[in-house]
Amino acid sequence: MAAVPSPAKPPPAADRVYQHVKLGVLERRYEGGTLLTEGELAEAAGVSRTPVREALLRLEAEGLLRLYPKKGALVLPVSAQEVADVVETRQLVEAHAARKAVPASPELIARLTELLDQQRAQVAAGEFAEAAVTDRCFHAAIVRSAGNEILARLYDQLRDRQVRMVVAVMHAGAERVARSLTDHAEILEALRGGDADAAVAAVHRHVGRLPEIIRGEVR
Repeated sequence: MAAVPSPAKPPPAADRVYQHVKLGVLERRYEGGTLLTEGELAEAAGVSRTPVREALLRLEAEGLLRLYPKKGALVLPVSAQEVADVVETRQLVEAHAARKAVPASPELIARLTELLDQQRAQVAAGEFAEAAVTDRCFHAAIVRSAGNEILARLYDQLRDRQVRMVVAVMHAGAERVARSLTDHAEILEALRGGDADAAVAAVHRHVGRLPEIIRGEVR
């Protein structure tokens, strides 16, 4: 008689709270400037305050929250300086990767085509948080194709900030979203055509629009 597999153990309480709060921040359910209390989070997650405290400390270390003893945790707004720093870093890394990606492999072109189609479907369905993650995957695929593991790890450190900012873009209106999708198509076509200069220029235009798009939301 075949053994009955044991049910998978649920993740530790601190991990559950961490994922819940982090997703809430990235999806903008917890907007910048919101004060989260340990009691409210403990009740929402069905846990004690100890794992909540542990989760909030992790999120503070990642730069998403600032803890205030006996008051709670403040969701940090996206600042103008943070946007400028992320844009500068992204342009340096992604332009270098786009140039190295030429000539692009069939696998890269197929992957970027799949991600662009997926993002279009998500936007059409109003799934903006999911579209922001797919947006990030599109750019990360190009960076990884450069074959530099150190550069890829550096880029991965931007992941949460990048997703949070792109969610803001997804909420900036249909025209802005359409422009972002068109930018991705231009990057893809430049890579498909083997035009490194056009790919680099498209990356710079696309990433360079980020401050303008979310300027009304930064502080």
